[in-house]
Amino acid sequence: MHRDGDGDWDGGLHPMPVLPRAPPEERMAKGQRSAGGQRLAPAAPLAPPLLLCPRGARVPEGQGSPRPRPCAPVAPVLPASWGGSQPPAPPLRAGRDPEPPEAGAAVPGVPDMSFRKVVRQSKFRHVFGQPVKNDQCYEDIRVSRVTWDSTFCAVNPKFLAVIVEASGGGAFLVLPLSKTGRIDKAYPTVCGHTGPVLDIDWCPHNDEVIASGSEDCTVMVWQIPENGLASPLTEPVVVLEGHTKRVGIVTWHPTARNVLLSAGCDNVVLIWNVGTAEELYRLDGLHPDLIYNVSWNRNGSLFCSACKDKSVRIIDPRRGTLVAERERAHEGARPMRAIFLADGKVFTTGFSRMSERQLALWDPENLEEPMALQELDSSNGALLPFYDPDTSVVYVCGKGDSSIRYFEITDEPPYIHFLNTFTSKEPQRGMGSMPKRGLEVSKCEIARFYKLHERKCEPIVMTVPRKVRPPGPPPTHSGRREVCEWDTVEYGCGQWAGHTQPGVGLCQTRQAGLGQVELRPCSGRATGDGTGAGQLWRAPCSRTQDRQHG
Repeated sequence: MHRDGDGDWDGGLHPMPVLPRAPPEERMAKGQRSAGGQRLAPAAPLAPPLLLCPRGARVPEGQGSPRPRPCAPVAPVLPASWGGSQPPAPPLRAGRDPEPPEAGAAVPGVPDMSFRKVVRQSKFRHVFGQPVKNDQCYEDIRVSRVTWDSTFCAVNPKFLAVIVEASGGGAFLVLPLSKTGRIDKAYPTVCGHTGPVLDIDWCPHNDEVIASGSEDCTVMVWQIPENGLASPLTEPVVVLEGHTKRVGIVTWHPTARNVLLSAGCDNVVLIWNVGTAEELYRLDGLHPDLIYNVSWNRNGSLFCSACKDKSVRIIDPRRGTLVAERERAHEGARPMRAIFLADGKVFTTGFSRMSERQLALWDPENLEEPMALQELDSSNGALLPFYDPDTSVVYVCGKGDSSIRYFEITDEPPYIHFLNTFTSKEPQRGMGSMPKRGLEVSKCEIARFYKLHERKCEPIVMTVPRKVRPPGPPPTHSGRREVCEWDTVEYGCGQWAGHTQPGVGLCQTRQAGLGQVELRPCSGRATGDGTGAGQLWRAPCSRTQDRQHG
């Protein structure tokens, strides 16, 4: 500020005058000496002094003006001793302000702040879980307390099976899906085992056939009446005896009829022909310790297993050979599980050396290192994976947890993508997964789980939100259609086992006057003689129904 002609203070900003000074070389040449009387060496040339303009920009001496005017930003003048090249100043247009850069144009020296796609696109990012209302739950069910890392639950489009507490042996409950609400304590059960039941599995080719494994070292196959149980069921249709210790794993072949796999605490895997109650293959010596779980691949040519020795194995059951093995897939000593994915990769859950729960994805062609490895938390419950091959989504349920995490598996790193978590209040003691044939695709339902509480079973629906639902069901794979195609070429137990005889199916023969159903092997299709003889043991299906179910 300065005084104007009237003696008042003017509020404008004006540059202060700068007196000219001799260059440093001239001042040093005129005899400048130090305190000791010695002549000093010439100093390095300094940058010209800078002036302040009214807008706060700094301009070199000689370019300033005593009159306030807009000043364009000028690159600072750096001393030559700094060694860097000075950036050129942008040219100025006389009497005009510099125009701002165009939108989207890159500015030198300024990082690009344009929008970048940092969120991965996914159709299932907003999948949410929702429990059903209380009147649609199954109340007053005494879930088994046996110590075994099993799901304790199996479900298909017709029935719900739950392993329950029983005195004097093992039992499991079979309920029609429509029988919700409070279950009477006197409701009939399947109670033919003499020891606690450890695992159950519905036949994928017949919704009325279920297999069970027990501590009594036997595997039993049961035929459930079409309308459910009216009285306790104590007589199985097939009893499979071959294990010397308790049987903790039973699983049906995904494509071949009447082929059942069982694994016990004797470290032996047996593959049965249910139609003849004979052993097809005995795989002994491949597992040196307790087998945690077994999972078939998509077409049933291989299966993978997780063992207590911390190894994951891929086995060809028909040749009895070990295809691949990964030792110490997870460093922890707690139970681990392994499942096959649709593209042939293997997904495992386990624990680290510090007891942290982990997820891993493996390529069977190279099991040296995992394709992806993620750590979740430090809980103690075993993780039960449920895989949906149509959406490539894996649902992970921990025993004792109150949440369900789900991940999407892709072909791009990091391969395992976390989607979301469904959380409830009560911990889960077991979990069952509904096949795709039993989902309501008209409501965009992609998965349905049956969560076991201490005294009830609660269905949980997984839904994809859609503003406008496209006409027809979403594209998906139908297990029934694949079975029908195999049936067309008579793909039965004999073909899968490599036999040359016609496909061996399990037939129902109704004895006149007795009302009993006997299962026997057969090699032909339905004869339609009125007695039921010669009918293949599978649920009726049609391609029209398959298209409706997706």
